Amino acid sequence: MLKHEVLKEITLVVGKQNVFTEPEDLHCYATDATLGVPVVLPEAVVKPASAEEVSQILQIANRELIPVVPRGAGTSLSGGAMPIQGGIVLETTRMNKILEIDKDNLLAVVEPGVITAHLNQEAAKVGLFYPPDPGSVAFSTIGGNVAVGAGGLRGLKYGTTKDYVLGLEVVMPWGAIVKTGGRTVKNVTGYDLTKLMVGSEGTLGVITKIIVKLLPIPPASRSMLAVFDDLNNAAETISAIIANRIIPATLDIMDKNVIRAVEASSRVGLPVDAEAILLIEVDGVEQVVEQELNRIREICHQHHVREMKVARTAEEKEQVWAARRNTYGALTKINNTDLVEDATVPRSKVPDMMRFIVDIAKRYNLTIATLGHAGDGNIHPNIMFDRNDPDEVHRVEEAIKEIFETALRLGGTLSGEHGIGLTKRPFMRWEFGDGGIEVMSRIKKALDPNFILNPGKKF
Repeated sequence: MLKHEVLKEITLVVGKQNVFTEPEDLHCYATDATLGVPVVLPEAVVKPASAEEVSQILQIANRELIPVVPRGAGTSLSGGAMPIQGGIVLETTRMNKILEIDKDNLLAVVEPGVITAHLNQEAAKVGLFYPPDPGSVAFSTIGGNVAVGAGGLRGLKYGTTKDYVLGLEVVMPWGAIVKTGGRTVKNVTGYDLTKLMVGSEGTLGVITKIIVKLLPIPPASRSMLAVFDDLNNAAETISAIIANRIIPATLDIMDKNVIRAVEASSRVGLPVDAEAILLIEVDGVEQVVEQELNRIREICHQHHVREMKVARTAEEKEQVWAARRNTYGALTKINNTDLVEDATVPRSKVPDMMRFIVDIAKRYNLTIATLGHAGDGNIHPNIMFDRNDPDEVHRVEEAIKEIFETALRLGGTLSGEHGIGLTKRPFMRWEFGDGGIEVMSRIKKALDPNFILNPGKKF
């Protein structure tokens, strides 16, 4: 229980209007976008406006041994923003300024509460863009993206968040304000603390400022939709496109369960009788874009595509991609729980992984809707179930184990972009072994000896 005098001390730092302790205010901070996870109310929600305020709060929390869970917009799909030990939720959304867009050096300096889409809107005004493009781009924050190492639709060609963070300002658990990296493209001075913090899920420090790379907007881009009557043919097409040395900006797959859910929700004209569709975007110089698009058409025909549609207008293109980003919202309307995983495999193993997911759905009598950024091997099986049915919950748990076991056996990883949080922590030892877990545990203990930052996550 937070002592009254401690709460008063924190209130003096951020102001009474930025401290919340009433149950009706706390409940929404007990959950993030992860469904089916136990809910624990925090004792307080605190909203600082600067690194200095974060520093003072962490000094108090470290002294009093109070758990602190850093939080952005709460879009985590792995339970990473949930206060499972109570304590303080430290929400960073007041720190929401784009401090600088440096068009000469192709970078931006932002605070963690900046909405990802807002950064792209501002960068576009000077002909630049920020490539990481998570499905939650319209409402997730840059700070949250950095905390989990978010990926997104453009990960195949452009990489993920970790590839674009040049430097950070981070407040350590004892209150020290530390700067990592900087504004240069090359920087090998000292340990790479920037990379250590990206993907650390708020367990090592609180990010208060971020320097990110920007890129010039490609002069041309084309989007197409390829419809298949066989899921295996669609998956094999993905491998064939990559094997032909074509790297689209985006290469996503949606199976029949996803197609039907999205169409019922968005009404964008998706073919509900199809077994799978591929959403493909190529960008770059106009001549190269046309060449790659023609070659992709040939590959699709070789793999028995039923039809292909190329977006004719920017509005038509955006309509399809907006529907893709709304898949999770569409799927949650089917049942009371949609457990979204993001096991990732080598790109050549995507067909094997897709076949396995179909098999496991049959064997465990589950509905699994599969989509993903399949061009980079990042598969999202969405397991639809009733969390009030104990037998179904047990079958889901066993299915998840098999999904991760298979991904690792194929040379993959537990998470490509969502992070570990709560939902994947039981499987960490499978991937890293005792030695790897020991190394990471020692880093955690060295930087957060009192284990106040986001306790119970990752390990």
